[in-house]
Amino acid sequence: MLRSLVNLAGRERGAVRGAVIAAEVDRTPGTVRNQMQNLKALRLVEGIPGLKGGYRPTAEAFETLDVQRIDDPADVPVARDGDAVPDVSVERIDFSTVHDPSACRAEVVLRGPVSPFEEGDRVTVGPTPATALRLDGAVESVLAAEHTLVVCVRDLQTDSTAAPEDA
Repeated sequence: MLRSLVNLAGRERGAVRGAVIAAEVDRTPGTVRNQMQNLKALRLVEGIPGLKGGYRPTAEAFETLDVQRIDDPADVPVARDGDAVPDVSVERIDFSTVHDPSACRAEVVLRGPVSPFEEGDRVTVGPTPATALRLDGAVESVLAAEHTLVVCVRDLQTDSTAAPEDA
């Protein structure tokens, strides 16, 4: 729920309502309310009262999840079966098995819902802003609680002419 709140807070202005979080994590608003009380006690979440109230992650929440807080993050697109998935961007890509000569897997941590994805979907991730990295593969598993897709990588490309600005 904390990761969902952080992702939603990045897309919405102001506090995130409990009903929005509940829909994101497929739980009831009552369950969200109970969990948010626990997260507030841990100082990971602020409760915002009033008509425009809801919840907001604290700086400690970002630190706990090891998520960088970027004011204007670049969008790294994700396509499912050739179609762009709206409201989904990539937070991080971790390569977990690059040492295995017969397989390469990547853990793709998303900003936005993982619900549009299922095992077996063909996905394209990227291009990334600095290196124009583009990853093509098939979803091996969806880790909803971690907002992560485990992807069996079939093709990995980068634009060799793209260079970081401070190089």
